[in-house]
Amino acid sequence: MAGWGETDQSSLPGASLVADASPACFQDALEALERLSSEELEQMYSGRLSDQSEAGEVRLPSRPESGPVARRLVLSVLESWELHQQLEVGELLTGELVANAVRHAAGRTIGLQVTRKPGWLRVEVRDSSRALPCLIVAEPLPPTDGGRGLRIVDDLADRWGADLLPRGKGVWFELKVRERS
Repeated sequence: MAGWGETDQSSLPGASLVADASPACFQDALEALERLSSEELEQMYSGRLSDQSEAGEVRLPSRPESGPVARRLVLSVLESWELHQQLEVGELLTGELVANAVRHAAGRTIGLQVTRKPGWLRVEVRDSSRALPCLIVAEPLPPTDGGRGLRIVDDLADRWGADLLPRGKGVWFELKVRERS
């Protein structure tokens, strides 16, 4: 097996990205993406998110197993950008956004983007639903009831929000980054 980042992506089933597929091939690409294991998804997307020369979005199947994959991908990006102070919170908040997208959106895939601008790190999770998330300020829920994801995002992110897209929405958080001089 190739080392991290050394996999020939064309050899993986589903390597043709769903977002880049022509309408005729879309269903086949989607089915191939859904058949990939978590390890194959990580190998396929390794390094793609950290390359800021192209604004890249990776597509993940909308299933619970995609949460850990997305967290590990974001961790890899943050490590490659030497943003060690954002590792823990970036991983946690990514997991919350992906869990919400998987739980509440009806689509078969979700998108993940990581971008960096001077002083800021942004992680965005896209899904096919146009229903915007709502932070409900109410009595705290018991720990087993769930429903605290956006509260955690609101508490830990420097900024967060949601944008309607032509086909769905993007929910994002931003963290302040101290730039090296």
